[in-house]
Amino acid sequence: MNHQMSDSAENFTWLISNFVNEVPGVEHAIVVSSDGLLLTASRDFPEEHAEQLAAITSGLHSLALGGARLFNKGDCEQLIVRMKRGHLFVMSISDGSCLGVLSSSEADMKIVAYQMALLVENAGHVLTPQLRSRLREVIGN
Repeated sequence: MNHQMSDSAENFTWLISNFVNEVPGVEHAIVVSSDGLLLTASRDFPEEHAEQLAAITSGLHSLALGGARLFNKGDCEQLIVRMKRGHLFVMSISDGSCLGVLSSSEADMKIVAYQMALLVENAGHVLTPQLRSRLREVIGN
C-alpha cells in the first residue's frame, strides 16, 4: 500500500468530517463516486446509513444531471431536498462524483450551500482517480 495515498485518503476523510464539525446544523456528509459508490463519510455516521445515503444521493444526482441535459440547462451544480426535519444537499464535485450533506431543519441553507461550494472548490481537485481508488479500498475494509 502506498503510504502517501493512505495519508491522502485519511486527509480527505478528515476534511469531510471537519466540514460537519465546523458548519452549524450539518449532521453528516458523504462523498459518492460517479458510479454510486460511497468514497468517504464523516465520522460518527453509521456505515449502513452512509451506504444508504450514497445510493439516494447518487440517484438524485443522476436524475438532476439527466434533467438538466434533457432541457439543455447545462450541468446540475446543486440539488436541495427540503424535508420536514432537515435538508439533503447534493453538489457536483468532479468527474460525476458528488458531495451529499444532511442538515437539521435549523441549519441556514445559504451558509451550508456556500460552505459546500468552498469545500468543493478547495478540495475537489484532490479527488483524483488514485485517491478515489484508495478511498474505495478503505471503505471496503
